[in-house]
Amino acid sequence: MKTRINLKSVLIMVLSLTFMTTVSAQNLEAEIDKVVSEMYTPDETGVSILVAKDGKAIYKKAFGKANLELDVPMTTDNVFELASISKQFTSISILMLEEQGKLGLQDPITKFIPDYPTNDKIITVHHLLNHTSGIKSYTSMESFMSNARTDMTVDELIDVFKDQTMDFDPGEKFLYNNSGYILLGKIIEVASGQIYEDFVEKNIFAKLGMSNSQYGSKKELIKNRARGYQPEGDGYRNADYLSMSLPYAAGSLMSTVEDMLKWQNALSNNTLIKKSSLEKAINGSKLNNGEDIDYGYGLGKFDFKGSTGYTHSGGIFGYSTNGIYLKNEDVYVIGLSNCSCKDVGAITQKAAAIAIGKPFPNYKDAITLSEEKLQQWVGAYEFKDSIIRHITLKDGVLLSAREDSDAVEPFKIHPMTETMFTFEDGVYSYDFSMEDGNRKAIFKRAGGNDSVGKGIDKAPPAEKIALTLAPDVLKKYEGTYELAPTFKIVITAKASQLFAQATGQPQFELFAEDEDTFFLKVVAASVDFEKDENGKVSGLVLHQGGQNMPGKKVD
Repeated sequence: MKTRINLKSVLIMVLSLTFMTTVSAQNLEAEIDKVVSEMYTPDETGVSILVAKDGKAIYKKAFGKANLELDVPMTTDNVFELASISKQFTSISILMLEEQGKLGLQDPITKFIPDYPTNDKIITVHHLLNHTSGIKSYTSMESFMSNARTDMTVDELIDVFKDQTMDFDPGEKFLYNNSGYILLGKIIEVASGQIYEDFVEKNIFAKLGMSNSQYGSKKELIKNRARGYQPEGDGYRNADYLSMSLPYAAGSLMSTVEDMLKWQNALSNNTLIKKSSLEKAINGSKLNNGEDIDYGYGLGKFDFKGSTGYTHSGGIFGYSTNGIYLKNEDVYVIGLSNCSCKDVGAITQKAAAIAIGKPFPNYKDAITLSEEKLQQWVGAYEFKDSIIRHITLKDGVLLSAREDSDAVEPFKIHPMTETMFTFEDGVYSYDFSMEDGNRKAIFKRAGGNDSVGKGIDKAPPAEKIALTLAPDVLKKYEGTYELAPTFKIVITAKASQLFAQATGQPQFELFAEDEDTFFLKVVAASVDFEKDENGKVSGLVLHQGGQNMPGKKVD
């Protein structure tokens, strides 16, 4: 029996599917455009962003300026410093060498660096890859900023941190550590017989056709390089100089969004390493007690709106980066920006959410709730590890603040329903509920790891009360204070207000606790001004993160 086919019906169906695909693509483009343009305006520093589905770009655009001084618009051909996304290339290089039989992940690092002082501890390649070595991270040392302009050999860089006291025994804890990836670069050189730069160029960039990627350089002319910037006051300035010998295998590579798609496709298609090796890179992390940690080898596990995958971000003088891969949907998003400011990770997450059809709520679409409905969620909530978050109500808006957080100013949360509230960045939210008359909150993160908090009876920390000091008193504190050769704080007075601006950071207001002690509201930090025997201001001490950093008045 023959089946008659209505050619006209088939044609109409094909045309309809094509139209629907086009409309969908147009909607996706418009939605991502809206999200990105809210953060990156045409006349400021910018971002290059690419979204891929099934290995092919479905969105690729650039926003803002690649060079503010020359008024050059950003394009998707611009080259950026990848910062810590470089760790992916280092970790995959290690796994390539493991597959070649040139090293083992459980090899002690002294097999390759015999004179490294391990304090009778066994530190393995595995410990370096997943940040569980306990070695002091050189970027957390006070000497890092003063060494920023100094070119160093790999061995000279290792000498900077090798004799520092270890933070903990290998495998006991996870603590993000750039020193570990410096040592991995050295191990790659010893095991392969090639310098790190040449190994990556020959075995990765050249093999994958990543022709616009390279080891970073401040001296070379790099076509389409996006100039790096840092925030200053209400504007920007050129980023501080950083010798590219210092980030080395932890963060010195440069690339474009198109080349990064080639890189992701190589991971997905097992071009460089076997699937089993990639699985180790994603899931190969446990502590000595058997506890799982989210970080593998240069990749962090990422649970996102019911999807799984991996991610990594980067930040370096003048650049911020973030990449996300969602395995089930085969969606990849990469965002590269030319300022050590703004939250490019929020942009990539929002773009990924749009690409998989699960967009984040926009706080501007918040509904209005009565004060009575808002009041029912006010109170303290205790989460895992004794973390306490306080929800307060002020001027008809719910505010969220975590105890012992660097963020002093509470965050506004906006009602999308009577029980679901979103933060203004859209990637964090609360789901509130009542169980047997008791308050309950689920704190949701875009990357998963949602946590449940139970309502407890605890008052929020008392808000510090700022004193008002006379303008002539504040004027005495004006000047430049040097905490390190490349790190200064500029203090300025405007009428009855005092402001501080640290190198590479925006200007923040200082609030008087007494005549010589001031605190910040944006972060948990305070400043004590010091005076000489004649009562003249001679210096200050910045108290932040458990550190007391003195600075001499130099101007």
